[in-house]
Amino acid sequence: MIIVMQAGAAAREIEEVQAEIRRLGYTPHPIYGVERTVIGAIGDERGKTRLQALEAMAGVERVIPILKPYKLAGMELRREKSLIAVSAGVVFGGPKVPVIAGPCSVESAEQICAAARAVKAAGATLLRGGAYKPRTSPYSFQGWEEEGLKMLAAAREETGLPIVTEVMRESAVELVARYADILQIGARNMQNFDLLKAVGQLRKPVLLKRGLANTIHEWLMSAEYILAQGNMQVVLCERGIRTFETMTRHTLDLSAVSVLKRESHLPVVVDPSHAAGRWELVEDLALAAVAAGADGLMIEVHPRPQEAWSDGAQSLAPERFVRLMDGVRRVAAAVGREV
Repeated sequence: MIIVMQAGAAAREIEEVQAEIRRLGYTPHPIYGVERTVIGAIGDERGKTRLQALEAMAGVERVIPILKPYKLAGMELRREKSLIAVSAGVVFGGPKVPVIAGPCSVESAEQICAAARAVKAAGATLLRGGAYKPRTSPYSFQGWEEEGLKMLAAAREETGLPIVTEVMRESAVELVARYADILQIGARNMQNFDLLKAVGQLRKPVLLKRGLANTIHEWLMSAEYILAQGNMQVVLCERGIRTFETMTRHTLDLSAVSVLKRESHLPVVVDPSHAAGRWELVEDLALAAVAAGADGLMIEVHPRPQEAWSDGAQSLAPERFVRLMDGVRRVAAAVGREV
């Protein structure tokens, strides 16, 4: 339910309404506007009729049902776009388009630091790298885990780039959170609800990737799990979905960017590398994503892609990443954004 307070409602009246919402077993989410305050009451839908009685309280103008099932991720409660700040000058959802870049896997301290230097020189604003790697085969490289996190931290210390890295299981959330600036939930874990609840209890940005066979509705409901725990710092990431097409690894769904801008206030990042599966397609898809209104990009870059331990075929060499960034700047300027 949305409780719309009267224009000029007193602070005491607003607090009394929130207290009553809590007494009824719901969580209040107040939004303080210039003219009036709106309070979202989030909780078990079975007892929502009890909230209708709030219309009789002092200062309340009306009570409106939230129609969408993704109550916190949707636009009914929050109309303005969320700005997710990672560090000074790095914000998702604003006029700038942050670029996350780096290798699929952290292989060595030398490799990740070389990648960090290269992507920063080209204009990237965040460093990606997997310390924990979900792999299709149990015999593939699974990541260095905490040692990999330490290597990422050393690369951040050298370059100043904030770190984006994946957390795969609930038991590792606290450890990864000690090192990462953004915790990534990978496509395979998009509906790992216990993991979503665990990162929802943090107060640190979460990058939520879309599952390769999930609808936008299911994706937003996964975001809702994180938001419902109190962590409002969620960035969505479109990384391609599974279709009948075989010429690319997955099919990049750029329509999701437009749909989400109408359905949600959350920023959306596009990962063309995983969608394409081929390095020669990444630049074109990245430019298209920015033109479509993406709030960020995630690009795989490796100092020597031919030697990469994972995803070398879709990784850009540093010189190709420089070219991509030049194109991204031009497209961003054409649509009123900047990198």
